[in-house]
Amino acid sequence: MASATSDSLAKSLREKIERKAATVCVVGLGYVGLPLAETFAAGGYPVLGFDIDAKKVQSLKQGKSYIGHISSERVAELMKTGRFDATTEARRFTEVDAIIICVPTPLTEAREPDLSYIVNTGETIRPYLRPGQLVVLESTTYPGTTEDLLQPILEKSGLKAGQDFFLAFSPEREDPGNKHFATRNIPKVMGGLDIISRDLAVALYQPIVEGVVPVSGTRVAEACKILENTYRAINIALVNELKVVFNAMGIDVWEVIRAAKTKPFGFQAFYPGPGLGGHCIPIDPFYLTWVARKFDLHTRFIELAGEINTSMPQYVVERVGLALNDLGKPLKGSKICILGIAYKKDVDDPRESPAFTILELLEKRGARVSYNDPHVPSLPAMRHHHIHLDSQELTPAFLAAQDCMVIVTDHSAYDFQLVVDHAPLVVDTRNATAGCKPGKCKIWKA
Repeated sequence: MASATSDSLAKSLREKIERKAATVCVVGLGYVGLPLAETFAAGGYPVLGFDIDAKKVQSLKQGKSYIGHISSERVAELMKTGRFDATTEARRFTEVDAIIICVPTPLTEAREPDLSYIVNTGETIRPYLRPGQLVVLESTTYPGTTEDLLQPILEKSGLKAGQDFFLAFSPEREDPGNKHFATRNIPKVMGGLDIISRDLAVALYQPIVEGVVPVSGTRVAEACKILENTYRAINIALVNELKVVFNAMGIDVWEVIRAAKTKPFGFQAFYPGPGLGGHCIPIDPFYLTWVARKFDLHTRFIELAGEINTSMPQYVVERVGLALNDLGKPLKGSKICILGIAYKKDVDDPRESPAFTILELLEKRGARVSYNDPHVPSLPAMRHHHIHLDSQELTPAFLAAQDCMVIVTDHSAYDFQLVVDHAPLVVDTRNATAGCKPGKCKIWKA
């Protein structure tokens, strides 16, 4: 039951929200946090962005973007509103009314949840937490994280959640590079520690997005995101396995999917690829698998899907070896160029991209590897990969000099006909060459 104190604090915060006088702090100004901060500012709220990376903060203050699909013009417009500022100073948490946490939640080497970013963020906020503030976690995680992990950290401040401050969870649903759906027009699911926390969070988000979906608690909201991405991971695993089976039978899986999706009900098209990438689909199902073990349950279906998806880079390398062998060339010593490093088309985000594993597997087998990606000029330092290369220019001479081109990411900027016209061999994991005239080039699907 709410106390008189909590009722008074909630009333004060709600009044500030309704007047757009509540200052919103977004913690973590990456692929999720920066668009969210932009959306809150566009909605009329004063916004403070917090990040531990001083380079990001400096770029924003200069009106420059560090994310490929977010233009510097957008950042400059955001700064011109006068409603946005960015900082690395944790003491400024005392200035704000709502704190929204958008930090990474990757996996460890053992493929277990790495919640260190949430823990560290909670510890950073704790000394500056004050009565009447609302804290919303958006980082994807397993059910129970908000109440079992974040809440106790924040309560070390001496303040009690639901009484002195308010706590909620709303899963991010960002899809970088999507031209049809952005933060503004994607409904937000909202679960609170209690009804007051939830209703305050709903009131905060409602003016800036097209629909808020209240649920009964933080665990339901956390489970919602896990369900969304597990659904995708399992269906992608299905078509990846069918790709391998159909290929052995001499059947083009892409043509099969194209035919199947003409059914107007009971079928949704998913597409195979070289493996999963990004900050959600390759990671989130393993969060559920991990937490299920606490209840002596084994998510065999989810784990099997994970095994299939993580085996796809190996399958691609095997197909490259077979394709080269068909031309009388060994894999060892062959010049092989990967087209596309980003995990999806038309973005600069390489997180969890299967391209890194493919490059390392090829290099381990003695291939002379290179890559091209118009969005990733140099391979960034990665948690689990240690290969360092710069993007090569795609000229007719360069293409002709390669023994094999491997299409991993089908960026719109690529002229695949140019690739097919000059490369002797192409291994295509995305069906990107479907409309190309092959000429002398040999095209293999993988």
